[in-house]
Amino acid sequence: MGLKINKAQFFQAGLNLVKRTTSISLIAELVLTMRSHSSYSQSNPDTGIFISLLLLIIWLPLPLGSNRPWAWAIMEVWILSLFLFWLWKYFCGQVELTPVFLKAKWIVIAWMVWLSYLGLQCLPLPYAVVQQLSPKAAYFHTLGVIANTVGLTENSFPQRVTLSVDPHLTAVALLKSISYVLLFILILLLITQRRRLQWIAYALVFSGLFQAIYGSLMTLSGLEYGFFQEKFTYRGFATGTFINRNHLAGYLVMCLSIGIGLLIAKLGHDYHATTWRQRLRSILAWLLSETMRLRLYLGIMVIAVVLTRSRMGNIALFTSLLMAGLLGLMLLRHATRATVILLVSLIVIDLFIVGTWFGLDKVAQRLEQTQLLTESRDEVSHYTLIYWQDYFWTGSGLGSFYAVFPHYRGMDVSGFYDHAHNDYLEFASETGLVGLILLGSIVLSSLGIALIAQYRRRNRLCRGIAFSVVMAIIAILIHSSVDFNLQIPANIATFVIILALAWVAAFLPSSHFYSKLNSK
Repeated sequence: MGLKINKAQFFQAGLNLVKRTTSISLIAELVLTMRSHSSYSQSNPDTGIFISLLLLIIWLPLPLGSNRPWAWAIMEVWILSLFLFWLWKYFCGQVELTPVFLKAKWIVIAWMVWLSYLGLQCLPLPYAVVQQLSPKAAYFHTLGVIANTVGLTENSFPQRVTLSVDPHLTAVALLKSISYVLLFILILLLITQRRRLQWIAYALVFSGLFQAIYGSLMTLSGLEYGFFQEKFTYRGFATGTFINRNHLAGYLVMCLSIGIGLLIAKLGHDYHATTWRQRLRSILAWLLSETMRLRLYLGIMVIAVVLTRSRMGNIALFTSLLMAGLLGLMLLRHATRATVILLVSLIVIDLFIVGTWFGLDKVAQRLEQTQLLTESRDEVSHYTLIYWQDYFWTGSGLGSFYAVFPHYRGMDVSGFYDHAHNDYLEFASETGLVGLILLGSIVLSSLGIALIAQYRRRNRLCRGIAFSVVMAIIAILIHSSVDFNLQIPANIATFVIILALAWVAAFLPSSHFYSKLNSK
């Protein structure tokens, strides 16, 4: 490229743009909203908790995707504090269980069963019981005994062992899982009106926008900084404040899904201008509208996804948009022409124009150069399948992959793998078929309720968010086949929020819950 860019000026301009379009904009809109509704805090006793939840959503991806012990500890304490504060208000009679929570009680019960199952993996059980449920786990616990004991007897074996081969790692994973479930419940309890649903959606969009602008600026300027430190890996690729470009791509696709749902929600009925003045007026109104700004934000995020050069991230984006769009057009009983034009333009404009300018051809080149001989992920998947066969029913314990996989890795796999680069196989090997069925039922139930919401709800915002949920779930299901987005705390927390939004979109009442409660 023939342009010479002053890196310092480019970086400063980018920072100014980030400030204007993200945090300052978000805080300013929040303050204006609070001022314009003077009775907001009085009629909403959980306003402070809700604002803290918005800040949490924006914070989660910042510290390396919260994928460090200190970062996920902050996440756990933050979520637990919000939940305990809500419980305190509940026992004081200031808040009530919402209709959304009550109607989604079965999915909450499914989450509780999942947590109980993880607790069972950590619970010391009689050796004979573990030997029946998971012979390989029982054998794993005896390796030290076999190595250090000359004459083995029945008394040489431990009396009580766990289903998890590393109960400490599983306990750490259990704490994170409790946080995710509490976050899911908080979404059901705190979104009591459409305005709050819109705020949650915008928080995700603004968070994705910040990551997109920051990641793109670092790549295009050559400064290459992550979260307060210089990047040593993935230089030349957009990573935002994440370590791995694929995880930024996965996060951005989820945020893009929410933004597209908001766009669909803002589409009104088709307006047919009859004169050139009406056409000009409608064009100017559209260019200056909030819809146009949101469309610009989405374009920036698409640019960032392309700049990650993530093969499956880009495939997941456009495939999920196409699939969710087709499903949406079938489910929306009165789809307007504007909705059809929007979905087509999202695919055509983003794929061909944005992709041509910012290097979608390089992503295509990476796909063409991908060969089984140069990729080791297929060998890792092969050995993970063998690993799963030994822990088929109950798994080796959530979080124990990197402790167990070296025992199965062949000589043709070099390097250290702390994750399987396939979420399905990793969850299967760590939690067994039982855990895989539990998680799968939660995700598929949320997908099903989102499709039902698209068909049944008349409210445009609820239908738009339901579309977002469908697109995000499809994208993550595709991306998870070759990567481990659902092992990164920021990404899985965002995914859990989106799963909860499916139930909110389906069951959010038309009237404000607390205003109805206060009128009694």
